[in-house]
Amino acid sequence: MTDDPRRLATLAVHAGEPRPQPGHAVVTPIACTSTYTFRDTAALRDHFEGRSERDEYGRYGNPTVTVAERKLAALEAAEDCALFASGMAAITTTLLTLLRPGQHVILTADGYRRTRQFVTGFLGKFGVEHTLAPPGDHAAIAAAIVPGKTRVLLAESPTNPYLRVADLHALAQLRQHHRGLKLVIDSTFATPINQQPLTQGADLVLHSCTKYLGGHNDLLAGAVCGDAALVGMIRELRGVLGGVLDPHSAYLLTRGLKTLDLRVQRQNATGQRIAELLAAHPTIEAVYYPGLPDHPDHAVARAHMRGFGGVVSFLVRGDEARTSRFIDRCQLPQIGPSLGGVESLIEQPALMSFYELSSEQRLAVGIRDNLVRLSVGVEDPEDLLADLTRALADL
Repeated sequence: MTDDPRRLATLAVHAGEPRPQPGHAVVTPIACTSTYTFRDTAALRDHFEGRSERDEYGRYGNPTVTVAERKLAALEAAEDCALFASGMAAITTTLLTLLRPGQHVILTADGYRRTRQFVTGFLGKFGVEHTLAPPGDHAAIAAAIVPGKTRVLLAESPTNPYLRVADLHALAQLRQHHRGLKLVIDSTFATPINQQPLTQGADLVLHSCTKYLGGHNDLLAGAVCGDAALVGMIRELRGVLGGVLDPHSAYLLTRGLKTLDLRVQRQNATGQRIAELLAAHPTIEAVYYPGLPDHPDHAVARAHMRGFGGVVSFLVRGDEARTSRFIDRCQLPQIGPSLGGVESLIEQPALMSFYELSSEQRLAVGIRDNLVRLSVGVEDPEDLLADLTRALADL
């Protein structure tokens, strides 16, 4: 773990960036190069024998990417961070690094559907077994561990779309009783502002940087943070598989991280207010937000998180068509499949992420036709509240 005493807002601005910057710039320049030259053969030998820190080829490293990696490592209290071209590239490369044929992975059943697809479909072709465990059911998770065989316990916290919050301390205790088991937490919805899984016992923390960390809906990136030896293994496989982050996206990510604390604090506050408004509205059947007392993981979230996030999921009273009418009436949130940006986005998961499935198939994975997911941006909260209230009126 890093021991930088500075607070998160300061780390977001300054961590990982050299002083002075090349050319005495204020911001980290974009090193737009695919390869690097060596002064002479001696310099080449110094590099390969570990006597100099520098880059050799773009698939293995880039100065702009390195700055973003160091900044995110500082925010997650990690020894190291490796960035990828997308969140899924980070997840798949991590699992391919940690797992071998004949081994076993546990995934909470409400994980991201593409993660589930990779674990249950792709990894199975190569002899990796899996168990889908109910979220929040630590007894079921413990029962699923096969001693000597289970190598990875992967959970999201909070989850998508019902925002279940894992008790990371409890999961870490399970891990401690089984040698060789790694606890991997996808903390995309929380960000390091609200939660730092490594300080709570996780071995690795994953992010889709496309969401809150970038924060402006203008980049694709993924990250894995943790101990230097473990991240080093994952980085080595990244160089083979090729899912590297380009320097321009790394520059945008570094810029986004500098305002992360400001954005997340605003989104936390607005998300709480919207959840409370919706919970009291007669047109809403149910609200899923960890900041509400009736959320199943409210106590865990209060104990282990600094904020409850900017995503609010809820059920509109009525069918698919009535829910669609509500979404179409909203003027500020735009219909889109992502989250975590400065613009508010809204979606009906049944018609966005699960459009190809029937209503019955969607229900089997917990997606109801009247479910809405709202990702709160940084607009004035009064305007968002007024817009939602108007959209719900006389629906």
